[in-house]
Amino acid sequence: MDIAFDTARELSRLVSEAASQCADFDKTFEPEVRAAEPRFGDYQANGVLPFAKRKKTNPRALATELVEKLGALPFFADGHATLEIAGPGFINIRLSAAYQFAWLKAFRNESSYAQGAHTLLAGKTVVVDYPSPNTAKQMHIGHLRPMVIGEAVARLIDFCGAKTIRDNHLGDWGTNFGTLIMQIKREGFDLDTAGDDALAQIERLYKAGTALEKEDPAVRDLSRAELKKLQEGDPENTALWEKIVATSNIAFERIYAMLGVKPDVTLGESFYRDKVDRIYDELSACGLAEESEGALVVFHPEHPRFAEQPFIIRKQDGASNYASTDLATLFYRREEFEADEVVYLTDGRQRDHFEQLFLTARKWFEKQGYALPKLDHVWWGTILGEDGKAIKTRSGEPIYLEALLNEAIERARAIVDAKSPELEEAEKAEIARVVGLGAVRYADLSQNRTQDYVFAWDKLLTFEGNSAPYLLMAVARVHSIFRKAGLSPDETDFESAASVIETEEELALARKLMQFPEAISLAIADLRPHHLCTYLYELAGDFSTFFNANRVIVDEADVRARRLMLCARTLRTLQCGLHTLGIETLERM
Repeated sequence: MDIAFDTARELSRLVSEAASQCADFDKTFEPEVRAAEPRFGDYQANGVLPFAKRKKTNPRALATELVEKLGALPFFADGHATLEIAGPGFINIRLSAAYQFAWLKAFRNESSYAQGAHTLLAGKTVVVDYPSPNTAKQMHIGHLRPMVIGEAVARLIDFCGAKTIRDNHLGDWGTNFGTLIMQIKREGFDLDTAGDDALAQIERLYKAGTALEKEDPAVRDLSRAELKKLQEGDPENTALWEKIVATSNIAFERIYAMLGVKPDVTLGESFYRDKVDRIYDELSACGLAEESEGALVVFHPEHPRFAEQPFIIRKQDGASNYASTDLATLFYRREEFEADEVVYLTDGRQRDHFEQLFLTARKWFEKQGYALPKLDHVWWGTILGEDGKAIKTRSGEPIYLEALLNEAIERARAIVDAKSPELEEAEKAEIARVVGLGAVRYADLSQNRTQDYVFAWDKLLTFEGNSAPYLLMAVARVHSIFRKAGLSPDETDFESAASVIETEEELALARKLMQFPEAISLAIADLRPHHLCTYLYELAGDFSTFFNANRVIVDEADVRARRLMLCARTLRTLQCGLHTLGIETLERM
């Protein structure tokens, strides 16, 4: 028989097919098939009630008609599932143990999962704009979310079959370089001899220059002059700017490597500085942009918030800004990358900017007859300290990201030393690295991204509850079962002896394994990785219940085989989910 990867989606298709054969249903009916509470069945179709309410008809009668047509379809007629009407019109669907067993046979590893998920975005080209830090500044804890959420979103899009282009849109152009170049020259600072501390020194220079500008307006004029020289291509200032950007990138690459971030292209704002004139010309020619107080702006009078808030695309002094370079970047991504979708990742404070950007782009592309990609703004809340305020050091300074990640590894190492002192030094170091970095990532990803969350070391490094160490331990536990059995989780020969799943805990675990595609669909629908985290945590819990109630290494060959098969599928699903989130796994802890 043909086995669909996403059972909920396949059942939705079947319910729609049956509804099309019913006289009382029309095209507005939506099946709404979702995983059900176990006491009701495996899945539930909930679309009858809202449809009946709209049509002002009896939902129970509609459900009865629909179930009659459903029962005649081969999937149900062949005994793969049973149907039951509950309450005023819910349709409960319970899969047969044989069908669940067949699904587990069909989908066994990350490769087969990906093949099943690829139908979601196959054929699409998606540009993901991240991590996009600003040069001349050290990354701090505020950069954690774009790094880990961006990587998880990009991997989710990859997993669902799209051609994904990771575009690192660096903030490497702007007025701050005038201040920085002025101060470098003032101090006679030599970037070539700054060593590993170079980026910290660049940040210090900028702060010193900014302080001087506030004290003396004449210094500000010097900075403007240096910026003008840079914009006009002065060789000395251009060489200094290139060194600043290169120094920043070296520091960034260390953190990218720690977090497994590998941009496909790095095109900073400077790349688009000769492409903004087209933006000014086209938006003016098509009547969208107008002069206002010396600036070139776009108004959106129909919008309740932006009617009197102009979208400035060229400043009064004639300089470009985020709006103009973002529009030029979007056009480039459409023309050069042929993007079907562009995903921007920033914190929530930039929501107004992106809403105005998307409004402007839609109007511009429509007037010019350009194909507009789907535009998504993936935004997030703030990381808080345990005092409920934005997290900082005790002195009020930002917590630098590289130091934070190193501290996570050190804290994890202390736990490893205490729990597993017998391990070799190299293995301890590797476990500490994977657990420490995984814990920081998962603590962020497991939160609904649009909410603030509290960063607490004890919570994120715990081996209990919804944490990376708990999930990593579950993975290692399954590996230990296979070591005890003298088998590899990738072996399949033993599965030929497996009997159909039987016990309550086996059936519950199989049901949860079959819900993995729904977790992926839910996470990709609105680009919220926490849906996948919640699923993995629940799967680990169901596995623990199964393992505690059902001995795996038993004498009966058929029982042993089916339970090892459930263990293998749990392992590969946990690994696949964690790897999609950007988290490495371990065979031993």
